[in-house]
Amino acid sequence: MAAEPIEGPRSSERLLILALERFGVWLRSIVVCLCGALGVVSADAAEIPLALSLLVPAFLACGVRLYSLRRPRLFPLALLWTLDAAVVVLTGLSQPVIGGESANVMVEAMVGISVVAFQYEWATRPVAGAALAALGAAVCVLGDVLSSPGHSPDVVPLVRMLIQVGLSRAAYLIVRGLARAADRSAAVRAAARREMEVAAARRATEREYLATLHDTASATLLMVSQGDGRDWSWLPPRARQDLEAMSAVPGFETGSVDLAALLGCVPEGEGQARVRLKTRIDGPLAIPSGPGLAIFNGVREAVTNVARHAGVREAELRAWTEGDGAVVELSDAGRGFDPESVPARRRGINGSIIGRMHAVGGSATVTSRPDTGTRVQWRWHGRALASQLGDRAQVTGVPHPPRAQVQHTADVRFIRGRLLYGTQLAVLLISLVWQFTISLRRLVVHQDMYRPAWAQTAAFVCLAAVAVIGGAYLLRGRRIPPRVRWWSLGSVLAVSAVCAFTLPPEQSTGAPDWAFGVVGWHALFLLADLRVRVYAAFLAAHVGLNATAVFLSGEPTVAQWAIMGISTIGSCGFQLSVGVLMTYLLHGTAPAAGTAAAREEELRTRERIHEDMQRDHKERYRALTATTVPLLVGLGHGVLSPHDEEVRLRCGVEAARMRRLFAESDAVLDPLLNELRACVEVAEHQGVTVSLAVRGRPGEVPVEVRRELIDPVAVILGRTRSTARVTVVWTPRAVRVSVVSEDCAGGRGTDEAAQAPGRDTNAQVAVERTIRGGSVWVEAGWRRPAASGVDLT
Repeated sequence: MAAEPIEGPRSSERLLILALERFGVWLRSIVVCLCGALGVVSADAAEIPLALSLLVPAFLACGVRLYSLRRPRLFPLALLWTLDAAVVVLTGLSQPVIGGESANVMVEAMVGISVVAFQYEWATRPVAGAALAALGAAVCVLGDVLSSPGHSPDVVPLVRMLIQVGLSRAAYLIVRGLARAADRSAAVRAAARREMEVAAARRATEREYLATLHDTASATLLMVSQGDGRDWSWLPPRARQDLEAMSAVPGFETGSVDLAALLGCVPEGEGQARVRLKTRIDGPLAIPSGPGLAIFNGVREAVTNVARHAGVREAELRAWTEGDGAVVELSDAGRGFDPESVPARRRGINGSIIGRMHAVGGSATVTSRPDTGTRVQWRWHGRALASQLGDRAQVTGVPHPPRAQVQHTADVRFIRGRLLYGTQLAVLLISLVWQFTISLRRLVVHQDMYRPAWAQTAAFVCLAAVAVIGGAYLLRGRRIPPRVRWWSLGSVLAVSAVCAFTLPPEQSTGAPDWAFGVVGWHALFLLADLRVRVYAAFLAAHVGLNATAVFLSGEPTVAQWAIMGISTIGSCGFQLSVGVLMTYLLHGTAPAAGTAAAREEELRTRERIHEDMQRDHKERYRALTATTVPLLVGLGHGVLSPHDEEVRLRCGVEAARMRRLFAESDAVLDPLLNELRACVEVAEHQGVTVSLAVRGRPGEVPVEVRRELIDPVAVILGRTRSTARVTVVWTPRAVRVSVVSEDCAGGRGTDEAAQAPGRDTNAQVAVERTIRGGSVWVEAGWRRPAASGVDLT
């Protein structure tokens, strides 16, 4: 039965078990019905009613078992086992009723197929399968005894049946083991891909969050710290909007939006900072919400830049469709600038405009020259092209593998390769064991029947050579070359012809015919990777050769035809059904397993992304709760006044801290100096003259330590009125960052140089400060721990 073990098999193994269960039930039901019908035809007229009374219930039991595949919950396992047992018992009891050689062949074929099929139907319950196999063997012995009183039972069919059961179980274990190994390998690769996708999603979300902070809280605090303008009526609502933007979790926008409607909501500003927009938008423009929000936020930042830097109060906003994408353009006739001269540390263009679009698979360009105005253009390329251009970001929201189809194809190909290898290995095992046990005994015992005997022996050796050559390629992990394959297949067909025409016709498919049941296994091994119709054509040729040999010797009787039909169904029919199963496994189960694994992996990836984004967002927000959030709350509700110098100084300090946070994501050789320069630039925007000196050879410093080293410097720079001097000193085992301010504003804010409120101070960073009137000196130092492995030299 297809019940799952406690640990639960993965996709390939689970689907394999289900396919084998269905295969076993269908195979057994078809063989039992066909062979039973042929047995009734060959029976005496007087015995037909009694035979039907036994076989018809067996047929009905098979039908109920087939129905249970569609509604498994309606049938308890005990009932299913009882039905399977009833089939073999009723079949065995029909042997003495029908009588004759045809009855022996019929029962052996029906019970033999049944005990083989039980190993697949009850694959995950081997005890139940073994009990049914033992019951089948006992029924065969009982039927033989009842049909031939006074004679000892023939043990050869019993041994042959036990070999079939052992080979079936071994084949199942081989294929299931390789399917399980394929699942494990695919899971390892999927886990590696998942980590890459989660990391990419976290980076993209981090970029978006930093861009949002730059456009909202950082810009607001910087303007307050600079004391821009006397009309602060715009500040409270903006501060409240900034708080909402900071608390939102980016990266989870899903569905579609109307870009035209979004662009109609772009704020123009208020008072002196208002920019009048002339809009020409061809709407509606339905695009995924991720790119739509990225364009909206970028346009909002670009309008803010017009108000700050362009020197004009008008701009033109246009939007139109292009293919299956959209284009948005904002232009002004202001003073313009040289985009190449903008430092990489400036976040307005690189992060809020260009970076946002790259993260969602679009693009943004800025075209400007001094005194010629500025034009910013956003392009969303549509789903197909965006999946190629995106930085591993899902265009509809949550980042997700852009090459999912390629990865799915690779997984299917890998699973198919493992299943093919397992089935070929199992068929090779069956071929060799069957040939060198059952077939070899028949060849040796019936040497006197062959005409000539040496031809049969040569055919046996030829067949063994084919198996050895093919097995050598298989065990070395190589595919059989086409020329070797077709020469080997021709040799197998020649063996079939030789054995058919050098055997007495009346013995065809009988005990002396050692080749009839084994030739098909060798051909199946050679043709396993091809479509089943090729293998069916071979079996047809094989059966046709044997039928021709019998027909040329004279017109066979109905009983002979019945025996040949039963033998053909029991051997070639079983082999053909295995070929159909292998084709289904390679072209049905493997793609289904790949699809199921992809869905499961996508779910795991989404869950991981969601969990990590939530955790990252909480951590980021927690870091801002102690300092930035209270400022924005106070400004948003009027508790803090931008006219208060202490408030402006605190805003300057927080703006510097945010700019240092933005610089953390830069890929530079000296991250410490890069983040320090970000703080220096904020101070310079406030009119402070800062000199920066670096001594020694830079080394690696963990990001947590860099934060604690730079934070005291950012506090002092944010409170400095005119001049400051910053020094970085590198030694082989330590680094020190110091700042000297001659006119640092007093108040409680100077205490923040020792430790920022709400922040956990790194125990490895030592901070010293000296205050003499308006002069403040602060130094933060970090000494490399002896066991850290970080080399500052």
